[in-house]
Amino acid sequence: MSEREKNDRDMSERVGGDRDMSEREKNDRDMSERVGGDRDMSEREKNDRDMSERVEGGQGVRPAPSGFWTQAGADPDRTVLTAPDGEEWTAGRLHAAANQLVHGLRAAGLRRGDAFAVVLPNGAEFFTAHLAATQAGFYLVPVNHHLVGPEIAWIVSDSGAKVLIAHERFAQAATAAADEAGLPATHRFAVGVVEGFRPYAALLDGQPPTPPADRTLGWVMNYTSGTTGRPRGIRRPLPGRLPEETHLGGFLGIFGIRPFDDNVHLVCSPLYHTAVLQFAAAALHIGHPLVLMDKWAPEEMLRLIDAHACTHTHMVPTQFHRLLALPQAVKDRYDVSSLRHAIHGAAPCPDHVKRAMIDWWGRCVEEYYAASEGGGAFATAEDWLKKPGTVGKAWPISELAVFDDDGRRLPPGELGTVYMKMSTGGFSYHKDETKTAKNRIGDYFTVGDLGVLDEDGYLFLRDRKIDMIISGGVNIYPAEIEAALLSHPAVADAAAFGVPHADWGEEVKAVVEPADGHIPSRTLAAEILDHVAGQLAGYKRPRSVEFIDTMPRDPNGKLYKRRLRDPYWEGRTRPL
Repeated sequence: MSEREKNDRDMSERVGGDRDMSEREKNDRDMSERVGGDRDMSEREKNDRDMSERVEGGQGVRPAPSGFWTQAGADPDRTVLTAPDGEEWTAGRLHAAANQLVHGLRAAGLRRGDAFAVVLPNGAEFFTAHLAATQAGFYLVPVNHHLVGPEIAWIVSDSGAKVLIAHERFAQAATAAADEAGLPATHRFAVGVVEGFRPYAALLDGQPPTPPADRTLGWVMNYTSGTTGRPRGIRRPLPGRLPEETHLGGFLGIFGIRPFDDNVHLVCSPLYHTAVLQFAAAALHIGHPLVLMDKWAPEEMLRLIDAHACTHTHMVPTQFHRLLALPQAVKDRYDVSSLRHAIHGAAPCPDHVKRAMIDWWGRCVEEYYAASEGGGAFATAEDWLKKPGTVGKAWPISELAVFDDDGRRLPPGELGTVYMKMSTGGFSYHKDETKTAKNRIGDYFTVGDLGVLDEDGYLFLRDRKIDMIISGGVNIYPAEIEAALLSHPAVADAAAFGVPHADWGEEVKAVVEPADGHIPSRTLAAEILDHVAGQLAGYKRPRSVEFIDTMPRDPNGKLYKRRLRDPYWEGRTRPL
């Protein structure tokens, strides 16, 4: 009997009783029973214990050989990566390619501390680049391939990248970027054919597949999304030690994910995103095969989970919303009972979406809060059901605090700006000392989110400070409005933000992407406004709805709200 069939049977047995319970109470109880287990120890306590064992060298966890490189030497024939087209890569093949790329980049003039940039889709070349950088002391600069030429040029120039590797799918933007950044033709390489670029194979051909000399740990230098200006690189100091001296997969211990243990990691979002690459690389380093998706589609994700018995993945709430919109017959076609950890972050998850996913997938639906700069907090499904809306408690390697605008640390229950502190080392914004200092209080840093810590240390986010609407002197948080909008069946995606109002300063505006089968109209707008009127206080309700064909999100779920909001504020000064 599959896990889903057992869950369905258990649910059927429970449905007949407890007539005096409200529907919400029964649902919460049922979900708690499904995510429960080990009643003498909470999931949080087990995860913290496991993490402590890994960090302190405890005996309860099978230790992974020191990273991918050691594992590849020990078992070169093991399949470690399945590309989007189904091609399988062994550890030995990937190891050899990464070694060749180090030799090729050094032949191109790169030395320890130098950077190279990639504009690549999900594929073996991305991990080849990552493994090369992290064993040669280079900085890998992943570039969002949805950016246009001048935006890519800024990142290439600012990072000081000495080599650009791009895929032919992004030829136009990559060529414009390389030209504007002044990158020599000798240092442009293409996967596929791009005019003016040398073949990617030229970096590897003729280079030895053996490990390079002078191996030393390198890092990824991600660029922030630039919601308040130019993107800035997040640069961490190089430790100057061998890659094997750092347990690169230890990050996943925060979530209770163990080395090997028949785990398979599904990569279902673009690898240029900080968290997606970090989760995937950590999985690779602790012996988990990777299954890569190129362009995400909800049914294809279910198919891959079923076909490869995937056990963990990193997701965003937009993906949840679109999975839930699948016909029931499609959902029932695939077995997802192999999943142990469906970890989501990057954007707020509406309450009804989270409940529906827990009801479908059970205890594996987990949440974290972090940023490219670091993190963070983590909430198991059990945590969330006990404290709906929480993004969790601090990681074992982190601390959370809430400060007011005067830098005073606030007690539990008071709203302020969320700050984080990590014990694993600091960072700076590349070439921007002002921004580095501005977002810090002592060793704590912030990315501008507003939130509250409760008495038990659980964090509840309200919104980003820059997105907060102030109408008539009252603070309004768009995330709450967007959750209400998304609960209407005609809404595939939604955004809420403030637009100018002569008397109130700002009023609430909604932009909606209609679900399939729904045509934008005044009647539909009125239905949506009427729907949210029953869920939101009058001052929070949108005063108008506009429709858009496609919401401006990147594939990781990040909403570019400025693109929606800025036209309304042209020539004006926002009160924030």
